[in-house]
Amino acid sequence: MAMFKIALATIAIACAGTTAHAQSSYPEKPVRVLVGFGAGSGPDVLTRTVAMQLSDMLGQQFLVDNRTGANGTIATRLLTQSAPDGYTLMYSSSSISPTPFVYKALPYDLKTDLQPIATVGILDGFLMLVNPSLPVKTLPEFIAYAKKNRVLFGSPGVGNILHLAAEQLNVTAGLKMEHVPYKGAAHVAQALLANDIHVMFVTPPSVVGFIKDGALRPIAFTGTKPFPMFPQVPLLRDVLPDYPVQGSWGMFYAPAKTPDAIIAKLNTAIQAAIKKPAAAKVLTSSGYFPDGRDAAATTAFFHERIEAAGRAVKAAGIEPQ
Repeated sequence: MAMFKIALATIAIACAGTTAHAQSSYPEKPVRVLVGFGAGSGPDVLTRTVAMQLSDMLGQQFLVDNRTGANGTIATRLLTQSAPDGYTLMYSSSSISPTPFVYKALPYDLKTDLQPIATVGILDGFLMLVNPSLPVKTLPEFIAYAKKNRVLFGSPGVGNILHLAAEQLNVTAGLKMEHVPYKGAAHVAQALLANDIHVMFVTPPSVVGFIKDGALRPIAFTGTKPFPMFPQVPLLRDVLPDYPVQGSWGMFYAPAKTPDAIIAKLNTAIQAAIKKPAAAKVLTSSGYFPDGRDAAATTAFFHERIEAAGRAVKAAGIEPQ
């Protein structure tokens, strides 16, 4: 019996040693990074920016894999079905947070099937854009126009965080703008350019060129302070103080049960990556400021944002699909 216990102990020690080695030497092969939004979108740009730095720092390729659709739920499902070994990760914007309250039958639980790793950055707000052909140049003019005319707004899908931003304008300003969902933010921008819709809320990076060219007109920013690249754009809350300040964030995730040592190593690496000059420049120009939470604090922040999104969905009167 004693010899049997010794043998078991020896096996346990050997296994622990093997696991510790695997985690300390991670990554030993390329890592797939899922992103639920299209190439060229804000989340895609940030994912690729950080992935490039991680590849250089950790000596293995971090390969971005765009799996678009349904507010990132397709990519999220793939992540939760992946082995919890650190070789499949996901990056998502804050649009992931309302999904449990928008879709009735998600095949996963955000709180129990995902392991948040690190927050890449916090975006203070969204830009509210109109087509220049619309006869308004300010938010008060827009509100007056929208109360007298049919106004269509677009978003990347029902329950998307950008959908919620517009619905909360409906609630706060007493408007009845009508929602037109699209497959992604790029499709919404194209619809606005074509004058198929009248207004959209958007994370700034993907529309900077359109604004500078005068193809789209920003009339408000939903953050707490002016957007650095367009400081002349007024704050929405200066016109509507009751409007809940809207912003976004970007976060990396792994499947639940991924070893703590790998999560900690990735958290440290991501925090270092976003401080690299090339990455920091992209983040800053996109309006994000770095966030230095460890993995535990990142998880707490994520769970808090899920609950806040649930309250926003309810306030907007959105029914689960």
